[in-house]
Amino acid sequence: MGVKGFVEGGIASIIAGCSTHPLDLIKVRMQLQGESLAAPNPVLRPAFAFNNGGAISAIHVTAAPRPSVGPVAVGLNILRQEGAAALFSGVSATVLRQTLYSTTRMGLYDVLKTKWTNPETGNMPLVRKITAGLIAGGIGAAVGNPADVAMVRMQADGRLPAASRRNYTSVVDAIGSMARKEGVGSLWRGSSLTVNRAMIVTASQLASYDQIKESILEKGVMGDGLGTHVTASFAAGFVASVASNPVDVIKTRVMNMSVEAGKAAPYSGALDCAIKTVRAEGPMALYKGFIPTISRQGPFTVVLFVTLEQVRKLLKDF
Repeated sequence: MGVKGFVEGGIASIIAGCSTHPLDLIKVRMQLQGESLAAPNPVLRPAFAFNNGGAISAIHVTAAPRPSVGPVAVGLNILRQEGAAALFSGVSATVLRQTLYSTTRMGLYDVLKTKWTNPETGNMPLVRKITAGLIAGGIGAAVGNPADVAMVRMQADGRLPAASRRNYTSVVDAIGSMARKEGVGSLWRGSSLTVNRAMIVTASQLASYDQIKESILEKGVMGDGLGTHVTASFAAGFVASVASNPVDVIKTRVMNMSVEAGKAAPYSGALDCAIKTVRAEGPMALYKGFIPTISRQGPFTVVLFVTLEQVRKLLKDF
């Protein structure tokens, strides 16, 4: 039964991840908007002051602001500048990430849920659901971090100047290149953030889905069918998006930063990245990409749980 939970969760996660990949890519691009303003060496432009005689009397520099654009504009820019195929940049990394991370978290949650469910009522207290989600999400994230780093880099590559692009051909090429050039430790860059985010997402997403679904069934609002699954999963996706977006922004920036030999890294860690981001762009920068996050997390969670329920029906006799 334990292995069955891993298989069911893995199949559902891979289908959900691939079907919503373009929305995830747009989210990553939006989260990186304005990053140069938070870096140690922002883009500068000259400003000139003239005296009464018309001569230049002083020169100073000011940071060149980059206006943020919405998800639709980001998506259209990608289509115009990089082509439709660019919306699926890094999809191989998504498949590997879902195979490692989501299969692990879904399977472990199912094992803990089976163990901790009250045999008389058939339900598990909300506190135990949250605890199971925290444990499963943390372990899953640690396992899948290399694929997560590769996915972020592949999704972000198109926003870089042509000369600075990494041009990974696949997730295997990305992981291999990072290990050779930046060391094996780079594959776990931002792992503390990944683990924290995964714990928050899994606890809020899986626990809220189960809790909302149980409430709907207990109150007789709907039967155990597609309507209940869609309603509970979309609500769960919203809860997970609100809870995880700030950590997700910092995680994306830390994972995407380039570290060159002999030069200081743009961020020394998660806290440094958070401080620089808030100072340069304001506290709401931590909710950059929230619209595409909920636009992706909603459909992802719906596809995930609807597919999971169908896979469970197909495999119920195994």
